[in-house]
Amino acid sequence: MKGALFIAFVLIAVSWQKVSAEETLIVASEKRECYGPFRRECLLVKDEPSASWRNFYDHINGFDYELGYEYILKVKTEDVPNPPADGSSVKYTLLEEVSKTKV
Repeated sequence: MKGALFIAFVLIAVSWQKVSAEETLIVASEKRECYGPFRRECLLVKDEPSASWRNFYDHINGFDYELGYEYILKVKTEDVPNPPADGSSVKYTLLEEVSKTKV
């Protein structure tokens, strides 16, 4: 019985932890109009050079975008527990601006 309680406790504790990972994003030199809860401009991103651009609806903490430059960024992603209905379930934080190229 004690073993089952311990396992249950460990599983609950693990489920409460924020899950984080690192990823590389390529950010386009221009933005695109996009629609979510309201109309706005979104960054265009892709995961690798051969991929297609996709709208990026989130904010990258610590990143200051400048129109006319293409970026390669290393970002940390973290799951957001109980996100708001109109918000993202992932938080993005800039770890490193690998490159910034005038286009």
